[in-house]
Amino acid sequence: MKLPLPRWIRLRGPARWAALAVVLAPTLLVLAGCSHRENASRTAPQALPPQARPPATTSAPGSVPPAAKIAMTPVPPGGVSEDDLAFVAAHQPILSEIGYATWYSAPYKGRRAANGQVFDNNALTAAQRTLPMGSLIVVTNLKTGQSSAMRINDRGPFVGDRMIDLTMASAKAVGLYQTGLAQVRMDVYQTPKPINTGGHWCVQIGAFHKERDALRLKEHLLKQYPGSNVIEFPGEKSYWVRIRPEGDDRAMAAYIAQHIQPVEGNAYLTRLD
Repeated sequence: MKLPLPRWIRLRGPARWAALAVVLAPTLLVLAGCSHRENASRTAPQALPPQARPPATTSAPGSVPPAAKIAMTPVPPGGVSEDDLAFVAAHQPILSEIGYATWYSAPYKGRRAANGQVFDNNALTAAQRTLPMGSLIVVTNLKTGQSSAMRINDRGPFVGDRMIDLTMASAKAVGLYQTGLAQVRMDVYQTPKPINTGGHWCVQIGAFHKERDALRLKEHLLKQYPGSNVIEFPGEKSYWVRIRPEGDDRAMAAYIAQHIQPVEGNAYLTRLD
């Protein structure tokens, strides 16, 4: 027995297509709903904005790529905030070191600290070579007992056995502004990045009285450590050389600092970030 054909098949012309649309509409709606749920289940929630990628660059064969720009940690206006003081009062230091402190001032107005912020004589900040930028510390004058919280926002000191350089405000707060030099204890309370792992490292070498000596060392380092980024730059009445080993690797930077013998000055292991 033959079953009768559906009515929409027996129709002709536009009437047939109209009837087909009516028949298929529920099916299409179900499929569309399934597709929407499938796509929604495959798309993970975006918790963070996407990272910006630097534009692609081309380098000549054998050339050393330019050093990567490092994002720095800003410090609060004035160096420390009320929240910083409350944190220090409620916690124990995670690291303590004893050494000599001095104080320094910007050689010209508008000079920027190593973290990119304008240097401020009146801010409770300090320069130190190896702590992560933005670290919260307390410096205590071991002779007078005076102490103050401050933030690391600059790199240095690059002189002899000095451990830390203070701004004018920080030096006055711990009682070494008049003497210019004092033995202090540096207690580290908070760091925005790990102290012992990771980081971007370099070796800063100098100071050189003559630019040609800095250039001569630069050429030597480029030959001895291919793949490293080496620059020379002027300081205040002097010249410096900085070498960033490939990958800004700490172990290699420490090796270079220990084995290099500059004609003038010293080699200092320095953290950049």
